[in-house]
Amino acid sequence: MARNSKLQTDEKIVEKKKGTRLFQEVLLWTLIPLLFTTMVLLIIAYVADVNVFDKAKEWTQSLPFTAEKQVDDEKGSDLIIEERVVELQAKIQEKEAELFKLQEDLAKSADEKKSLLDEQKSLLAQIEALKTEKDDYKRDMKEIISTFEKMSAKSAAPVITKMSDAEAIQLLSNLKPEVLAPILEKMSPEDAAKYTSLMTK
Repeated sequence: MARNSKLQTDEKIVEKKKGTRLFQEVLLWTLIPLLFTTMVLLIIAYVADVNVFDKAKEWTQSLPFTAEKQVDDEKGSDLIIEERVVELQAKIQEKEAELFKLQEDLAKSADEKKSLLDEQKSLLAQIEALKTEKDDYKRDMKEIISTFEKMSAKSAAPVITKMSDAEAIQLLSNLKPEVLAPILEKMSPEDAAKYTSLMTK
């Protein structure tokens, strides 16, 4: 029995070796020559300046089942191109709308700038008028002060009491002390106290 099992094991090993040997023979006699032939053909094609991949693509496209696929691919690519065109047209319209809005904003800002410049000119003119008015007022005030300095204290005191408090204080504040003292003496004690109090504030 032991011999039989040993024989069976030996037969299995021999069969495995035969299977391996058969594979090696197929590899040696078919695959290696095929690879060598392919390599030689590629070298010849390279020397002849032939692009093997382009030729293979041409041959496969000429087959009937690939021609239908190519037509479908062309239709699909046409659809993709049309979608892209529609998409780009939408973007163009969007950009045109943005451009139009920017032009409107620019026109509005130009109008605002013009109105602000006009307002600035108007304010500058008002400032000039006020400066001129102030200068005139100062000149008039100097003349009034010099007039009151020439007047007698008896004549000046009743005139000052008839003025508004603001005008009287401004006038009295600008008079020289040697002129102011006699005018205050000629006023009633209440008026003199009132103007003195207002001048010290």
